[in-house]
Amino acid sequence: MGLKEEFEEYAEKAKGLPETTTNENKLILYGLFKQATVGPVNTSRPGIFNLRDRAKWDAWKAVEGKSAEEAMGDYITKVKELQEAAAAS
Repeated sequence: MGLKEEFEEYAEKAKGLPETTTNENKLILYGLFKQATVGPVNTSRPGIFNLRDRAKWDAWKAVEGKSAEEAMGDYITKVKELQEAAAAS
């Protein structure tokens, strides 16, 4: 299985993560997903009163230097880590 296929598989698995997944971890996954699928941030930062979108934009901006392949690999690793943590609890 290629990296892209594995990434898509784990993107589906991420939808099944428990409700207890922290917002911080969700934002990490969001940033890595956007970097892997879109590339570097291509929008301006949302306004100060739009906290949710601003946090998502910041998470994406934080991983801006990664290649698509690197972001996919990190995303897969993070989903595995969260799945293991959920199974252990």
